[in-house]
Amino acid sequence: MAICCVAALGGLLFGYDSSVISGAIEPLSHHYQLTPAQTGWAVANVIIGCVAGCLTAGWLADRIGRKKSLIFTAVLFIASVLGTALAPDFTTFVLFRMLGGVGIGIASVVSPVYIAEVAPKDYRGRAMTMHMICCTGGQVLVLATNYLIAKDASPQWLAETGWRWMLGSAFVPCVLFFIFVGFIPESPRWNTLVGRHQQALDTLTRISNPQHARHVLAEIQASLSAENQQGVTREKVTFNRRTLIFLTLGVGLAAFNQLTGINVIQYFGPTLLMNVTDDMEQAMFMTIWLAALQFVGVLGGMSLIDKVGRRALLLVGSLGSACCLLFTFITFYYGVKGIVSVVGLFGYMLLFGATWGQVVWTVIGEIFPTRLRAAGMGFSIGAMWIANFLVSQSFPMMNMNPWLSHTFHGGFPLLLFTASSLLSWWFVKALLPETKGVSLEGMEQHVLDHVARQKSAQTAKTLS
Repeated sequence: MAICCVAALGGLLFGYDSSVISGAIEPLSHHYQLTPAQTGWAVANVIIGCVAGCLTAGWLADRIGRKKSLIFTAVLFIASVLGTALAPDFTTFVLFRMLGGVGIGIASVVSPVYIAEVAPKDYRGRAMTMHMICCTGGQVLVLATNYLIAKDASPQWLAETGWRWMLGSAFVPCVLFFIFVGFIPESPRWNTLVGRHQQALDTLTRISNPQHARHVLAEIQASLSAENQQGVTREKVTFNRRTLIFLTLGVGLAAFNQLTGINVIQYFGPTLLMNVTDDMEQAMFMTIWLAALQFVGVLGGMSLIDKVGRRALLLVGSLGSACCLLFTFITFYYGVKGIVSVVGLFGYMLLFGATWGQVVWTVIGEIFPTRLRAAGMGFSIGAMWIANFLVSQSFPMMNMNPWLSHTFHGGFPLLLFTASSLLSWWFVKALLPETKGVSLEGMEQHVLDHVARQKSAQTAKTLS
């Protein structure tokens, strides 16, 4: 589990780097005199890098290994932090933020893949949750840091210097991740994939015991042998019916993870909350509580994911999120001020953290066959970042649109997120099997059997 913790630190950098902009965006916008579209671009440009990182992460992780990919990620993070904090102009800021996005994209794929491949099956859900714990922990840490930097500071100082300190605060965790990741072993499944069977056995023995290690290695070898007989190659992903089934699940879950609006709250939390309070410092303080509640939700969900199961948590999360978002929309629409207006958001963050916030990462890290896992994760997380880009780029324009603002009182985006939550419930109900307790080597057949049963049931229903 200690090995998984180190890999999960990639999630901390993911959360820290993706949320650091929330406190910096207002003073940064004043510093560069940005339009609403440019403000959206200042936030969303990182996602271009994230998509590029996701789409290359599978190839990179299969080519040089999971461990070296994580080391490369740490280097990108360090360069991005220094570049954005010291940027002399907006163009330089955008370029280095995109570079950080590449690092986030690679980390968001490789870190969960590594954890899934190292963790025992009975603890895989909890081990995968470490990634989300670190991610939300990073968000709480950076929001608290932003608040402390901005507290009692003048708007002029924040616009000139404060936002640089906010962005530069990520330097320390980036360096620590670079140091720690050098001590973890390579994934045993990747070692087996490239023919390094003894190294794979050594790692499996290190994380379990000699007898169990030999048994797991035999399972991995048998799984890869079966894929070889089916004509699957490591160098190329074949888009046949089997592959599309897994990609539909992975891409769909990843996209819905973002279309419910979670990153609007993380990126634009203070901006969104300015609809219910006129004090920027108070809005930033409430944003810390939103992130903290998500963190608490992840901790609570960690104890449930291997007991209740993935599918049940996602279904509850979809309906619960829809209710919380609808409640928040109603308070915005009727102009309710004060704590009542954010109760729904508090409930949403807590529920999202316990369900969709962590379960999606676990499921898309475990449903793909070994040879497709890195590439499948890349496509899925790429879809997540594309959905993130669409939401993040459009939010400032929706929030500042005079007609939408007058008609819905700042609540229109919340109405869209409510509808997305309901659609996500249907998607999970219709397509996703329960994956709790299923070994990685048995996952492919488990998913295919579920699809076959669903198709047979649908055919029988149509005929009747």
